[in-house]
Amino acid sequence: MNRSSDGFYPVADEFSTLSGVSWAAIFAGAAAAAALSLILVLLGFGLGFSAVSPWAHEGVSAKSLGISTIVWLAFTQIVASGLGGYIAGRLRVRWAYMHGDEVYFRDTAHGFLAWCIATLVTATLVVGSVSNIVSGGVQAGATVAGGAASAMTQAAGSAVGNTDSDPYGYFIDSLFRDDRPVAVSEDAVNGTVTRIFARSLRNDGQLAPEDRTYLAQLVAQRTNLTQADAERRVDEVYARTQKAAADAKLTAQQAADTAAKVAALTALWMFVALLAGAFFASLAAIFGGRRRDAVEYLETDAYVTTTTTTLPPVR
Repeated sequence: MNRSSDGFYPVADEFSTLSGVSWAAIFAGAAAAAALSLILVLLGFGLGFSAVSPWAHEGVSAKSLGISTIVWLAFTQIVASGLGGYIAGRLRVRWAYMHGDEVYFRDTAHGFLAWCIATLVTATLVVGSVSNIVSGGVQAGATVAGGAASAMTQAAGSAVGNTDSDPYGYFIDSLFRDDRPVAVSEDAVNGTVTRIFARSLRNDGQLAPEDRTYLAQLVAQRTNLTQADAERRVDEVYARTQKAAADAKLTAQQAADTAAKVAALTALWMFVALLAGAFFASLAAIFGGRRRDAVEYLETDAYVTTTTTTLPPVR
């Protein structure tokens, strides 16, 4: 065993029973990091909602909003994790008679553990708090959008004739088909045509010959066109319907691909931000631990020290 600077040997049993982890300092740093992370995340959501506009060509673009979100998330992780790591390193107990490499490792571990606990706590708090904020904003936007689209929804519902809720409506309509010019209401005709188009588009996209003939008869009865002209009109309208359905399908696929790419990029950048947070938490813990070890303690005497003079022996 090496002799210490003051000439005394440290008691080995006193240090072999002490833990190398200061949990009080770790939880203190984690609490500070979690609180600061929550504050910064809520501030970021507030700034984001204030910059976004529900109207087209107003407010920040989706690309700018995504970049700003990534930058803010990285800033939040660096600042909050750095603060938590510094507090964990600064408040830890002082390890005496220990090699510098071991102190370096323990400080790093303290910062990393503080970051781990803070990340778990922040994730729990953010899921609860931010979900309420986001749901409130979504409900408000949905109310505005619903009021604007209520007329379109009612018109579409009456035209479709509840096709999804009545999958056998097409077959029931085919029971009452008649070649004679029968007076049928416009709503009934629109519902019949909608069900024929919907079934044809869902199957192979081709309009059956009997359906084409029947639709041409309905058109001829209401437009005074000949059967041939009515069939050409049916072909033209159905071709435009097919194109509109194909465009809508392509748009939905493109939106799904874009959403998948955005989700992948968001996950990757969140990983980078969290990794940066872990790094800065460990680095700040090392700095805080070194500052903790550099503290000089001031000792004051509570009593007066007396000196004794030894006289030489009398001969």
